[in-house]
Amino acid sequence: MKWKGRQTSSNVEDRRGRNIRRTKRTGGLSVVGIIAVIVISMITGQNPMQLLQTVGGSPQQSTQQYSPSSSGENEELAQFTKVVFKDTEDVWSKLFKEQLGKRYVFPKMVIFNGQTTGSCGIAGTATGPYYCPADQTIYMDLYFLRDLGRKYDAVGDFAAAYVIAHEVGHHIQYLLGILQDVQKQRQYLSKKEYNKLSVKLELQADFLAGMWAHHAQKMKNILDEGDIEEAINAAAGVGDDRLQKKAQGYVVPDAFTHGTSEQRASWFLKGFKTGSFKYADTFK
Repeated sequence: MKWKGRQTSSNVEDRRGRNIRRTKRTGGLSVVGIIAVIVISMITGQNPMQLLQTVGGSPQQSTQQYSPSSSGENEELAQFTKVVFKDTEDVWSKLFKEQLGKRYVFPKMVIFNGQTTGSCGIAGTATGPYYCPADQTIYMDLYFLRDLGRKYDAVGDFAAAYVIAHEVGHHIQYLLGILQDVQKQRQYLSKKEYNKLSVKLELQADFLAGMWAHHAQKMKNILDEGDIEEAINAAAGVGDDRLQKKAQGYVVPDAFTHGTSEQRASWFLKGFKTGSFKYADTFK
């Protein structure tokens, strides 16, 4: 992918080199202590709740503190991520206006190494990259992008670009109300039926990633030879069937949440070939 020397996004928060440190304000009383406080309150006429807070301390809480950003670890990958994110901003701003007659609202991106927290909870190795609708932010672990080739047979810089574009696809779904509509149905459906909806949601995000690649190439001539193959390999590498087979030796289709390798690669390629929202309906 042609990316070096190009403009980066200003909507990226860089948390590399920062470690989450949780601190707790502890306190509390035993049952005997609580009874003693109540007796004292009866004698003195004081509010027992105020006494409990004074004697027992504040309720247990967790806070986050970050150490100062330290190193330039993964600096080239961080710059690459910021360039790709800028490309998504430029492409979707144009497409929202031209194809939908709407204004594109930029998401934010947090890049980090290993683990961080956000409005949707902890982001890290266990979760993989994800989009959080609560703060319209993409949480992108650079270690995950670095290890795409080793863990998922997804080699090449455009494999990483696909991952970023896929998460931006979820932001597109949020702006169009699709993500909310699917999430609302969770309470009414069985796990098996909701998984089917989840697969359709993820395949649409793959389509949108391909659609982005189509227009980014037209606007900025970003592709090198073999880039689309890299993205297709990345999409296939994170297919449910392949991941389940690798993890447990067998496949459970009812447990699919993202789609098979073939489905994911196919919908990305469809988005790349058509470049239009008209073909993006994976729910039919």
